[in-house]
Amino acid sequence: MQELAKAIQDTNSRHILVDTIIKDSETAIQVSEAILFKIYGKRNIRKQKPYEVSFISGYWVLNGTLPKNTVGGTFLIIISASNGQVIKLTHGK
Repeated sequence: MQELAKAIQDTNSRHILVDTIIKDSETAIQVSEAILFKIYGKRNIRKQKPYEVSFISGYWVLNGTLPKNTVGGTFLIIISASNGQVIKLTHGK
């Protein structure tokens, strides 16, 4: 508990030992699924495979896909590769 309180208060000494936390698409998918499953449900997200995964300017951009001739929305999640922060998270209807 003390370490958490210190880390929150001391914004000058926040260090990450590596320059990139999410180094590959496999890890980006695992991180994204962990978040998306909790919010939108595992079954719903898995139905949106195959995922479109891109690495653009230091960010992982993942979209769900739908089968042809299917109406509906898909997820979009953008995650910083350097620190794992979710920059954007949406799901269309």
